[in-house]
Amino acid sequence: MISPQKLAEKLRKEIEEHSYRYYVLDQPSISDEAYDKLFLQLQRLEEENPSLQNPLSPTQKVGGKPLDKFKKYKHHEPMLSLQNIYEEVELGEWYDRWEKSLGNNFQAAGEPKFDGLAIELVYEEGHLVVAATRGDGEIGEDVTSNVKTIRSVPLRLRGTFPRVVEVRGEIILPIEDFKKLNAERAKDEEPLFANPRNAAAGSIRQLDPKIAAKRKLDLYCHSVGRLEGKRPQSHWELLEHFGDWGLRTNPLRSLLKSREEAQAFYRKVESQRDTLAYEIDGIVLKINTHRDQEELGFVARSPRWAVAYKFRAHEGNTRLLDVEFQVGRTGAITPVAILEPVPIGGVTVSRASLHNQDQMEAIGLKIGDWVVVKRAGDVIPDVQSVLVEKRTGKEKPIRFPKHCPSCNSTIARPEGEAAHRCTNRICPAQLAESLKHFVSKRAMNIEGLGDKWIDLFMEKQLIRHFSDIYDLTRKDLLGIERQGEKSAEKLIGAIERSKEVTLDRFLYALGIRLVGERTAELLATHFGKLETFLNASDEEFRNVEEVGETVVEYIREFLDDKHNLVEIERLLKKGVKPKPLINEGGGSQKLAGNTFVITGTLPSLSREQAEDLIRKNGGKVTGSVSKNTSYLLLGESPGSKFEKAKSLEIPTLSEVDFRKLIA
Repeated sequence: MISPQKLAEKLRKEIEEHSYRYYVLDQPSISDEAYDKLFLQLQRLEEENPSLQNPLSPTQKVGGKPLDKFKKYKHHEPMLSLQNIYEEVELGEWYDRWEKSLGNNFQAAGEPKFDGLAIELVYEEGHLVVAATRGDGEIGEDVTSNVKTIRSVPLRLRGTFPRVVEVRGEIILPIEDFKKLNAERAKDEEPLFANPRNAAAGSIRQLDPKIAAKRKLDLYCHSVGRLEGKRPQSHWELLEHFGDWGLRTNPLRSLLKSREEAQAFYRKVESQRDTLAYEIDGIVLKINTHRDQEELGFVARSPRWAVAYKFRAHEGNTRLLDVEFQVGRTGAITPVAILEPVPIGGVTVSRASLHNQDQMEAIGLKIGDWVVVKRAGDVIPDVQSVLVEKRTGKEKPIRFPKHCPSCNSTIARPEGEAAHRCTNRICPAQLAESLKHFVSKRAMNIEGLGDKWIDLFMEKQLIRHFSDIYDLTRKDLLGIERQGEKSAEKLIGAIERSKEVTLDRFLYALGIRLVGERTAELLATHFGKLETFLNASDEEFRNVEEVGETVVEYIREFLDDKHNLVEIERLLKKGVKPKPLINEGGGSQKLAGNTFVITGTLPSLSREQAEDLIRKNGGKVTGSVSKNTSYLLLGESPGSKFEKAKSLEIPTLSEVDFRKLIA
């Protein structure tokens, strides 16, 4: 029988090989499902055998412990920026300078210019030791924990590689994943990312690597900084070496012999721009041989041997016809620009986001204005600016409503917030949006009960509250035009199945402000049961990992509203059964009633493994020490939590003591 150690190494090699075939060769040899099974097998094996934990294991890609802050990292060689050009005549000027120094017998490598986040990966003896952002070019931030979660980033190189190599590339978020992320944030009424680049940067700068792990970031490598060993003779050769080392490069590239070929490559890539799965904003041209690069050298903070030839932005000029005001599920009033239709990047745009009153006032917008509209990432476009020179004097000021456009109730702007909100708790628009959120896939997941059905059921006064959904009958559905027997039965079945729901999904479905999926999961894990959550104090909410004061205020506001508690009671009476995230029957209850805080580095357990063991044995884990803490699990280099625990006389446990408790 194979030992756990040999099995773990076998699984790691298999997973790394499949990742290489998928990301580098673009020749997947197994299905995603089969890959996930291998990954899960390795993850369980390492959890059951903590001594097998390895920082270079593929399981590191699920995200490690949260960081307190990012450390600064000084690049050994500066990460320089490129000079930008926008016109064919400027391209000609660059070629004139290159030909003056090199003659006309040289080649340039053409590649897409990604609109992402610049990153440097430092490999020593083939192992990833640091990943750092560009920063100011000299000093960036060490974001290794987050970059490790990107599946296309190898934690160790393949084949024959330099002893030290600093690989540079671009982290991106594919457009489809960007749209899904923004859709989730819109449902939670969280600020939307302006474009995929901002989303990628925001994901990499999260202090909790688990958040980065959930976002499907990707990496393309394009150059090196320091390289100890034999340097490839050309840029093209370097890109081929990247593939041999297991690093992903972009196949949309070409070796170009002249300015005419460079211009043709630019047009070719621009024509493909809207069909790509990721955002690009131009091409990069680099003199191919390193000998020629050294001949040309550098100027200020840019190389003379490379240039970025940028596309024109996805922008258009059009006229603002009107402004509509929409009401979200928490009452937020959002202005939407109604535009004279204009084609932008292959799409006809007739609506655009205005965000809030401050945004409209900042650009001085009026009805009838000619405006610049930008579409980034194929999402709802933004009104960028006003073409003041095109005003005729007939433009009209935009008046932000004082009453809700849905229910005519007073609109108020809470102190410290950018959004105005409807103050009517039973506003029809808010109710409709809340119901749509409640039944959505990531909440109660009532398949087939889409937005149009919610609007129709409300119009026919069949539902007004969450609990009304569970009163719907076949007779109700068959009384609606074009609703057949089969589809009615299917919907009733989906409603019935939704009664079996995990606590995190139920809490998310309730629509408490700022309680998104991640926060709902943390709350469900911490409290275990719905009853415990409903009866918790503010202090207990503050002890939940990642839950800040503002979230606590919104949870308390929700729980202090008797209508919300009555509605939860109705749901329970109608058979909705929120289940604990962790099966109470599995694992012991040796730690039941005890609350743990973890600080420092444990000898053989990662923070996640320790937390999992505590929860599986009936205990709770919080992020900060308080009088309610039962034990502080203490590792090496503890932080301020240790001092606070001493001041409150909280007992401390070493990993050995902890293992005795659960043995």
